[in-house]
Amino acid sequence: MPATYGFLSTYPPTQCGLATFNAALATHLNTGGGSGVVRLLASDNISGGIELDLGAPRVAHTWHTDNPGGWRAAADALNRYQVAIIQHEYGIYPGDAGGEVLPLLRALKIPSIIVLHTVLSNPDPLQRDVLERIALTADAVVTMTDTARQRLISRYAVEPRKISVIPHGAGTHANAPREDHDRPHLLTWGLLGPGKGIEWALRALALLEDLSPAAVYTVAGRTHPKVLEQFGDVYRDSLKELAASLGVADAVRWEDRYLDEASLFRMIRSADVVVLPYDSTEQVTSGVLIEAVGAGIPVVASEFPHAVELLADGPGLLVPHQDPEAMAAAVRHLLAEPGLAGRLTGLTGGPTLRWPAVAARYQALAGRLLAGRGPVGGAPIAGAPAGGSAVAGAPVGGAPAGGAPIAGAPVAASVPA
Repeated sequence: MPATYGFLSTYPPTQCGLATFNAALATHLNTGGGSGVVRLLASDNISGGIELDLGAPRVAHTWHTDNPGGWRAAADALNRYQVAIIQHEYGIYPGDAGGEVLPLLRALKIPSIIVLHTVLSNPDPLQRDVLERIALTADAVVTMTDTARQRLISRYAVEPRKISVIPHGAGTHANAPREDHDRPHLLTWGLLGPGKGIEWALRALALLEDLSPAAVYTVAGRTHPKVLEQFGDVYRDSLKELAASLGVADAVRWEDRYLDEASLFRMIRSADVVVLPYDSTEQVTSGVLIEAVGAGIPVVASEFPHAVELLADGPGLLVPHQDPEAMAAAVRHLLAEPGLAGRLTGLTGGPTLRWPAVAARYQALAGRLLAGRGPVGGAPIAGAPAGGSAVAGAPVGGAPAGGAPIAGAPVAASVPA
């Protein structure tokens, strides 16, 4: 019978990309039922408007991260399952540099898989120490790109054989019908905040004013809650002022809301080009990028690490950071050259990026860990798939997973908002 999994993460109805990622992975691994989620919940989480899939595991325990010592009960809850899958992102765990996840890991009596959503190239000493201790304590470490794996190996003291590369999953909406529209549609989505680079996309849009028909640009997603708390909607307001000064205000649509899955899929499929103009040079994982590629929509992206890895000779075009002229030229190229968008999107990894294939790799990794330990927390996996991954701890094949980090907040890299 399939293993049971205990997931530690933010979780719907919390509105963040990490919660969405964990819900998708948990749903696809919960094939036999019996798995559960330990939900991380901070007092400033924004919740609501998100419905879980019927197959998604339920919340078995909530770790209120504003209360000290919550790791003990969280560890006890995870130990009811056979394998723990723990999401790691900066800002979600209490303690300095999120250090309270360490005693939880040490208290686990079951195999643990830590999934790293951000690997900083220049961490401060405490961030480096905590991440190295996490990797040392966990049984397996997953990164979503080969770039992140190489960073871990070259810049941190992490055992290479522990690291597997498993891509960020994409939804199965590629075959959804495309909406007909009479104007080229450009799209950026995700939680909004400084570092998202929307100002560069607006400047690029102004350089495309000669297109006929004129392009329309949708900026979808709420303002990041940490940004809203500290600065209000200053960034969004500044973008609206910039659009007006550039003469493109009427061509920009602002969707200031968190999109449910169905609404997001429809919006993605309505786009002709997804624009990812991020300022970050750190971003090794982007769920937005994966969803766009998985949906078969060509991407124009700044040269952040995940885009460089996934789009090089693949389903999109790369442009230098903060370069609206290059961005406009790339968008124009995609819209004007017959067949180019189709040729580019035909180079995507396709089924290997879908959630069922991604979940199978996690299942295979869990199977190897359980086989190495013997029965843990119940019966071992029967018939765990042998394929989909390399030997224990080795990279799991190809590595297809914005905005700048916000102090003390999750790096909303994979936020489909």
